[in-house]
Amino acid sequence: MRLDGRRSSDNVDDRRGSSAGKVSLGIGGTIIVGLIIWLMGGNPMNFVTQQAVENMSEGQNYTPTAEEEEAAAFAKTILAGTEDVWRELFNQNGMRYTPPRMVLFSKVTQSGCGNASASTGPFYCPEDQTLYIDLSFFNQMKSQLNAGGDFAYAYVIAHEVGHHVQYLLGTLDKVHQQQQRVSQAESNQLSVRLELQADFYAGVWAYHDNKDFNSLEDGDIEEGLNAATQIGDDRLQMEAQGYTVPDSFNHGTSAQRTRWLKKGLQTGDMTDGDTFSVSYSQL
Repeated sequence: MRLDGRRSSDNVDDRRGSSAGKVSLGIGGTIIVGLIIWLMGGNPMNFVTQQAVENMSEGQNYTPTAEEEEAAAFAKTILAGTEDVWRELFNQNGMRYTPPRMVLFSKVTQSGCGNASASTGPFYCPEDQTLYIDLSFFNQMKSQLNAGGDFAYAYVIAHEVGHHVQYLLGTLDKVHQQQQRVSQAESNQLSVRLELQADFYAGVWAYHDNKDFNSLEDGDIEEGLNAATQIGDDRLQMEAQGYTVPDSFNHGTSAQRTRWLKKGLQTGDMTDGDTFSVSYSQL
């Protein structure tokens, strides 16, 4: 991606290396298991509390590497890009866009939705309208999910911002209320619809960011579509257990995720991503 000379968002709380205090977290096994849980739609706040992570002592000793500083600068620039794009799109539709905060953390932190750890992966908390991300997740994407690349990482951030867009539009709250009244299988389907729409919104952002700043380079779109493929529920379940359980899907299949991301990239029309009126089999 071409990001030279772009502004950085100051709507960022950098907690890397901060002492997190005593935080009770369900780590959920290894990092990759946590990644799969997140990517398959598991709520990071629903981990069963099993152990306490004592006060982190790295606060005064923490020195970010050059790679970490580069990743932080990248994340801040992408967030700024989402602020510019969504502010303009909301204005065009007679609405006001209030951007989310972004928290950068290392290992563990606390959010408005509860405790979080690196193993939960990036997530959006509607309670405090904030994105949370441990930047080591980008390394996990590259080394364990075969989903590296700067646009792939931007897609992750833009997807979480997509959930904030859903919050501002009232979609998130409406769906969460519906989920409380239906079966688990039906709730999972609603979750898939939410996630695919967030993928679509990520594509919409990329369309306008490229239009405004000529930010996309050769291969960037392929990186994003590859990431969407690698994190499809069907692919992750096959790799993890050798078979799929469609009723448990929470984010959508590889084909669905790439389809909706591509649609946003092609149209750039925020009103063209209604994943709720389409029959589930046609998603």
